[in-house]
Amino acid sequence: MVYSHNAPFRADVVGSYLRPAELKAAREDFAAGKIDAAALKAVEDKAITELVAKQKAAGLHVITDGEFRRGWWHFDFMWGFNGVDHAAAAHRVAFHDEVTPADTATVTGRISGENHPFVEHFKFVKQFEDENTVARQTMPSPAQTRFVLTGNAAAYPYDEFYKNDDELTADIVAAYRQVIADLYAAGCRNMQFDDCTWGMYCDTTFAAQIGLKPDDIQKICELGVRLNNAAIEDQPDDLAINTHVCRGNYHSTYAFEGSYDPIAPYLFAKENARAFYLEFDTPRAGGFESLAHIADGKYVVLGLV
Repeated sequence: MVYSHNAPFRADVVGSYLRPAELKAAREDFAAGKIDAAALKAVEDKAITELVAKQKAAGLHVITDGEFRRGWWHFDFMWGFNGVDHAAAAHRVAFHDEVTPADTATVTGRISGENHPFVEHFKFVKQFEDENTVARQTMPSPAQTRFVLTGNAAAYPYDEFYKNDDELTADIVAAYRQVIADLYAAGCRNMQFDDCTWGMYCDTTFAAQIGLKPDDIQKICELGVRLNNAAIEDQPDDLAINTHVCRGNYHSTYAFEGSYDPIAPYLFAKENARAFYLEFDTPRAGGFESLAHIADGKYVVLGLV
């Protein structure tokens, strides 16, 4: 029997955990050609099984695979779409004190969501559900995927496949809806959109540096909400789709800072996620005044330590 409640819970997690040393070593060995995919999967399976046991022992009602099968929290999901592939990034992402490796996702054909590998990843975690736990599947938001793919258009143009960004956006939404349907068919009732795009617009200093004015931020936020809502709309009532918003975290450093105030009238008021998982564990997140914009019937999980 599966746990009858669904997120958010009083104590919750967004889904990612620090990778154990054995898993990191196996991933390095796989990249170097020392082990094959089957050997890497065996290490992943073991690490995930042990992690799920720890989550249950801690009394959590949600279990995840810790995102242990991914090298990135977002790119691996994007690479799972048909028509999206791995490429070298033209620009690395600058975090405080560090820059990321030069990886990204680019359009290599018409995008669709059939046979996404994350569905099989979910099925492995699903087997551990019990009368006290629900399995969660995390993924970057549709807005995050569009941001990455359109941001790479100068270095990796996709006009061979799409006449304009509206066509691209429509296919991104359709691909997400396909993956969501396939996950639902596999028994997934708890999904989470991870979304760091909002963090850029919270950071007024960064926004000013790249020339974004308040009107620009409004248009970008409204587009992001429309895109995410298009994937969420008309989903089954027993499916919880939540969203996690942070300011970028990489090797315990961060990318952006600033309160939620610039985005609250759009994200909090208009996005149709069931719950907002919000980073609030440092002064970089600002105060709680922005939460006044949360729409009726929505939940908020404050990321506090």
